[in-house]
Amino acid sequence: MNNSFGNIFRLTTFGESHGEAIGGIIDGCPSGHKIDLNIITYEMNRRKPGQSKIVTQRKEDDYVEFLSGIFEGKTTGTPIGFIIKNKDHKSKDYNHLKESYRPSHADFVYEKKYGHRDYRGGGRSSARETACRVVAGAIAKQIINNIKIFAYTSSIGKVSLLDDAIIENFSKIEESIVRCPDKNTSEKMISEIKKARKNGDTLGGVVKCIIKNVPVGLGEPVFNKLHSELGRAMLSINAVKGFEYGSGFEGTKMKGSKHNDIFKKDQTTITNHSGGIQGGISNGMDIYFNIAFKPVATIMRDQKTINSKGEESIIKGKGRHDPCVVPRAIPIVEAMAAMVILDYYLINKTKQI
Repeated sequence: MNNSFGNIFRLTTFGESHGEAIGGIIDGCPSGHKIDLNIITYEMNRRKPGQSKIVTQRKEDDYVEFLSGIFEGKTTGTPIGFIIKNKDHKSKDYNHLKESYRPSHADFVYEKKYGHRDYRGGGRSSARETACRVVAGAIAKQIINNIKIFAYTSSIGKVSLLDDAIIENFSKIEESIVRCPDKNTSEKMISEIKKARKNGDTLGGVVKCIIKNVPVGLGEPVFNKLHSELGRAMLSINAVKGFEYGSGFEGTKMKGSKHNDIFKKDQTTITNHSGGIQGGISNGMDIYFNIAFKPVATIMRDQKTINSKGEESIIKGKGRHDPCVVPRAIPIVEAMAAMVILDYYLINKTKQI
């Protein structure tokens, strides 16, 4: 099982949703960088459960206890070890899953692959693990603090921002519990999530991410293209079903004469259909991409399924679950983006003597 992500700046995570704790080790973090623990707490609060009425009501402080790698407020260059203790797990809510498989969840494939699974809260395949990614991302953000990363909710179900390309006031993102920067659209999204929860159902959505002030030259022209690594990072997040950057699929409807980004004298481009990456290498323009999240697999209504003996049975979700993961996924998307950008920044340093 691969539990690590990154090349030079590398995160390895451990733990299960209902175990004693989750945690991680960050290798390759440069030394001498000031780390503000309050910023890490802020990012963790954006991801943690129980933060609003439209997410799971599991209550976790998500306090990060650092064990190594940070001394007197600065990175030391040694591995950064940390743990996050689990406190509010109610494992009895998952007893009915011991012999049954939730449709479209990892239960079935995990057991077939490994022969034994922790059915409490999804075990290792639970999105609880992503809290560790937010820790690493919060550290990465502080090291590349001149590069700004903003993610926000672009759509929930069939409710979408009409023209999210014009969003510039990113400060409004955190004013909404669904993390959509447009107030009217946000209210409609919240209403849809509440309606789905009342009906025992769930919703998916799309997150848009924009990375500003990226220097020219990050990424490789063949296998380690910057956009392929960003795609890999995003597709590793639980419930993600799609990734597109730049003009994406809409670009297929354009002619080359319209799609080409024409240079200006200052070496920027008039348009940015390339999404800030050309030939796998950043060109200095904003990098932007969309990530599609499926509806949560665990629903609070009866569904047909099978058990471990192959017999047909009925299953219904119990306990506390997100009716929509998108609002809590925003800091995870930003964290993974920050890890990739820092990692490729460090890789780029090895290319120049």
